[in-house]
Amino acid sequence: MRSAGGLRSASQWMRKTVGNMKAVVITQPGGPDVLQLKDVEEPSLGSSEVLIKVAATAVNRADTLQRQGKYPPPAGASLYPGLECSGVVEAVGDRVQRWKVGDEVCALLAGGGYAEKINVPEGQVLPVPKGVSLLHAAALPEVSCTVWSTVFMTSKLTAGESFLVHGGSSGIGTFAIQIAKAKGAKVFCTVGNQEKADCCRKLGADVVINYKEQDFVQVVKEETGNKGVNVILDHIGASYFQKNVDALSVDGRLFIIGFMGGAAGQVNLAPVMLKRLTVQGAGLRSRSLEQKSDIVAEVLKHVWPEVESGKVKPVVHSSFPLGDACKGHELLESSAHVGKIILTA
Repeated sequence: MRSAGGLRSASQWMRKTVGNMKAVVITQPGGPDVLQLKDVEEPSLGSSEVLIKVAATAVNRADTLQRQGKYPPPAGASLYPGLECSGVVEAVGDRVQRWKVGDEVCALLAGGGYAEKINVPEGQVLPVPKGVSLLHAAALPEVSCTVWSTVFMTSKLTAGESFLVHGGSSGIGTFAIQIAKAKGAKVFCTVGNQEKADCCRKLGADVVINYKEQDFVQVVKEETGNKGVNVILDHIGASYFQKNVDALSVDGRLFIIGFMGGAAGQVNLAPVMLKRLTVQGAGLRSRSLEQKSDIVAEVLKHVWPEVESGKVKPVVHSSFPLGDACKGHELLESSAHVGKIILTA
């Protein structure tokens, strides 16, 4: 078919033929009840993008913040929540080389996972790992890219070093415990109760600290001969900053990925200088397409073999239909889960 300007490209034709689909819409900022499943227009397909028919997505803290109006999506991203998904390739842009219609994949998203279909840049798509179900694969992209980019690519955790992750029973925590252990680190984590402690030990944590009953700095020093751990991954922020600094070894590295304990507070910077500490922070969602593609490529190379060998497994607590996204948010915000919560399309 010809247009006034000549032959239409595949991507131009797709833009003309998109139909409707279901997606979870944030009707207004607020609690979980503001999430409603509605008919919306299908996404258009760019020339370097893959259109995925979504099988499942996962609930992340960023989704709950977006729902509350505190974390808007980056410019150009889908307005619907959802930072990862799994599914089947339904169409590809005319510049896409790696993927074909029918491939089972999972993907890192800037948004839009809470929908029946999503268009994704080619470089942010991963194959479903061998041995992992299509639904459970939705629990992998965000945590694997977050942990690998912060703990390994940036903080350079290596075999023989020690590593502390706060919130060991969270989606990030359960993944970080497994991959750090698989790569030869001694793993510490913090949890809030005995049930979560038991789960973290089964995943490979060497030292599990109940932060409600124990001082994690004291336990770390006792377990390391007063040296401290080499790397800490923290989502708490200000309320833990000084304690994290105290728990780090000489040349230790702290990476901050969240502010559940606030973003501002007082700190004694002397130990940062005296121990030659490195303190960094970053989000994943706002990174450039090139940076995300680089991270995904590294995950495919270094993480997927550990998943396919069975050393690292997706930990899924429960699943809900997409129309019950509010229940997934309620469960996440209750912190009564271990691992990931997925939504099935």
